Amino acid sequence: MEDIRKELDKLEQYLKIKPLYWDFDKNEFLWIDTRLLPWKEVYRNTKDFRRVAQAIKEMEIRGAPAIGVSAAYGLSMALKYSNATKPKDLLNYAKEAYNVLASTRPTAYNLFWALNRIWNIILKSSEKEDVEFMKEEALKEAHKIYIEDIKNNVEMGKHGSKVIENNSRIITHCNTGALATAGFGTALGVIRYAFYEGKNIHVYADETRPLLQGARLTIWELKKEGIPSTLVVDGASGLLFNKNMADLAIVGADRITLTGHVANKIGTFNLALAANYHNKPFYVAAPTSTVQPTENPNDIVIEERSPSEVVNIMGQLAIAVEGTNAFNPAFDITPPELIHGIITEKGIVKKPYLNNFKAIIYNY
Repeated sequence: MEDIRKELDKLEQYLKIKPLYWDFDKNEFLWIDTRLLPWKEVYRNTKDFRRVAQAIKEMEIRGAPAIGVSAAYGLSMALKYSNATKPKDLLNYAKEAYNVLASTRPTAYNLFWALNRIWNIILKSSEKEDVEFMKEEALKEAHKIYIEDIKNNVEMGKHGSKVIENNSRIITHCNTGALATAGFGTALGVIRYAFYEGKNIHVYADETRPLLQGARLTIWELKKEGIPSTLVVDGASGLLFNKNMADLAIVGADRITLTGHVANKIGTFNLALAANYHNKPFYVAAPTSTVQPTENPNDIVIEERSPSEVVNIMGQLAIAVEGTNAFNPAFDITPPELIHGIITEKGIVKKPYLNNFKAIIYNY
């Protein structure tokens, strides 16, 4: 593990905000509870994969890359702390843990990508018929996924900053910063990188109903970084573009098809429509691990969450009369024709997305 720790030390410069990590001394997983931000900065910790699953489901941990990394650690912890003494028994327990973690958030593709990557390592390592070897290999792979996510975020920042000119005014939606990843961020990582380059920028952050990730989390991150920002209601983007107060939009993604259909936090489609109507660029930033190897957007499962999130503010204040019906889809799908480019760690993918995604992911 020494090589992994040295690699992590090199990445510390990018982790001004450390949303989740592995404690090598206590051998446990830690994460900041994003439900409590910006009021309290509280870290949770566990050695139990079930607690990780709960944290993902209840959105203590949120954001597709962060969900994937956390699930990877969850599955590796299931092995590490299992009492199984035979490879077959350990495999059965790992499969149980896999199913629990996979049931948490259906739309975030990184969840399944990361779980499958750990699972494949478990299967391969089981050929040695050595339980301790299986445990060690699974945790090593989780560390690799964590490290790759940070590196990929920084690479996305390098590529994406090219689309941000000096004096740009940028609209973003939901939270796509360090808190949504292993560190640094996707769309907000692109903005952060441009700011580090010395560009004068201003960010308009959609509040992002119903859980207010933009208001609570994005503004919190921007304030910590000292990046000039303004909070706006979700419906303000059309006016901002119309009054020439914003130059472009950059958002993240929870799942992308090879055809360039993007599932992201509800309200993203509306923002894309507003940007396109006013001939303003609309970009998506996400690692290639968010790209689902399918060409059919109907394969995307849209998570529907409790109506209580809509009729209450953060579970504290009722804003509608008792008995109000509410529809609460967590995501919508933006079609590829509305997307100017998809920023990945391998470069900016342009139309035609199908051909170009196959080229960078599968070398077609």
